[in-house]
Amino acid sequence: MPGKVVRVRRRERLGWAERLYLPMIFVGLGVTARVFFRNLWGYIIGKKKTFVVQYPEERLDYADAFRGHPVLVALEDGKPKCVACGLCEFACPTDCITIIPGETHDPIERIPEVFDIDMSRCMFCGLCEEACPEEAIVMSRDVELATYERGPMLFHMKDLLRDEDTLGRRIGFIRQDYDR
Repeated sequence: MPGKVVRVRRRERLGWAERLYLPMIFVGLGVTARVFFRNLWGYIIGKKKTFVVQYPEERLDYADAFRGHPVLVALEDGKPKCVACGLCEFACPTDCITIIPGETHDPIERIPEVFDIDMSRCMFCGLCEEACPEEAIVMSRDVELATYERGPMLFHMKDLLRDEDTLGRRIGFIRQDYDR
């Protein structure tokens, strides 16, 4: 059964005011002026209604669901919690994670010899965090990654290790999903 036929008016005539775009320019200027004077009045009477953060001195407290750059969770002895399974490397859509597994004294477990993340390629999607069965890689709250060169954007395992206490809010947020 065919659907309803819709005719599209391709040659619609615009009026002279619409062709000049003047009414829309004045509407935009009116909105800008209204917001400006409302904020100015808020500063004058002391009730600041705008949201301004003086960035280097003040920091925002991000939500628990916020995804910064990925980091590795360290155990109490300083070794990574990672077992070098390679699932995060496989799940990464940009192939920015490199893992080379290594053996330990325990014949059952292994740890990564090399764990590198190229932050210049990472898109902070969180798929590596979702793929990890050990909660060994999580998204941190760190977002400052500015540099002039590409070399410092390659983070090695020693740069990525964070203790579990500093990542407590994010790990707690991840564990909430398990209860669903």
